[in-house]
Amino acid sequence: MDFIAENFNIIFLVLLALAFLGSFVTVNQGFIGVVTMFGKYRRILRPGLRMKIPFIEKIYKKISIQNRSVELEFQAVTIDQANVYFKSMLLYSVQNENAETIQKVAFKFISDKDLMQALVRTIEGNIRAFVATRRQSEILGLRRDIVEFVKQHVDLSLEDWGYHLQDLQINDITFDQAIIDSMSKVVASNNLKAAAENEGQALLITKTKAAEAEGNSIKIAAEAERQAAQLRGQGVALFREEVAKGMSQAAAEMKQANLDTNVILFSMWTEAIKNFAEYGKGNVIFLDGSSDGMEKTMRQIMAMQQMESKR
Repeated sequence: MDFIAENFNIIFLVLLALAFLGSFVTVNQGFIGVVTMFGKYRRILRPGLRMKIPFIEKIYKKISIQNRSVELEFQAVTIDQANVYFKSMLLYSVQNENAETIQKVAFKFISDKDLMQALVRTIEGNIRAFVATRRQSEILGLRRDIVEFVKQHVDLSLEDWGYHLQDLQINDITFDQAIIDSMSKVVASNNLKAAAENEGQALLITKTKAAEAEGNSIKIAAEAERQAAQLRGQGVALFREEVAKGMSQAAAEMKQANLDTNVILFSMWTEAIKNFAEYGKGNVIFLDGSSDGMEKTMRQIMAMQQMESKR
């Protein structure tokens, strides 16, 4: 007792220094301190140098308000009993910095390990529930639907825990090797089918275009032949007209000169024979060279001339 009495002032100063030092606490940026008094929640401390009642108030926990991520790997089974393997990344954070939210985060779970276990199992359970209603052939095209389904159902639980699901990324979806091989065969067969259909369509188009081209060619040739025939007919008509005019003029001049007009016909006959000989190109032409034959031919030419004159 004598020692205490002699050193009371020193002990008092030491206790006072300890109390002074214990009344200050530092909370780092990105964290919020949770203060308890006699084991009961009292208040929160935001980042910076803060004060607390020494020996009475205690920093129970420092809650991180930064984003956190965790990778998940798990298996699910589709409605047609196919195993699906997922690799995903979960991004979550404290919902907000309100005191009520921080209190939930601090006291809902004993430790972060328990929180993580509950969070992971909740995510896996929701994805398995969704996959169990789909066929394996549909899963690869439903990444966005899976994420939306999980967010819709998990956010309710996380809100009660004081957390918010920021993002869920499904990075990889795989199946058993047998299913992968069968899917590859289906894709290959569909590609072959599509290629055959495309080839058939191309062949049909080619044949159709060829038929159209051939039809157009025939049409053009027929039109050209029609126009050529028309022009030939017009040429023949003009030739006959000019011949008739020439013969009429020659006959009129021969009559004025008191000459026999049959000389014109004889001249035409001999000119025709000459042309046969020059341009026949080896063809055989039978002509009646007798006087009766010549007379018969002259009568036919005269009859033709009379017909032309009547026209």
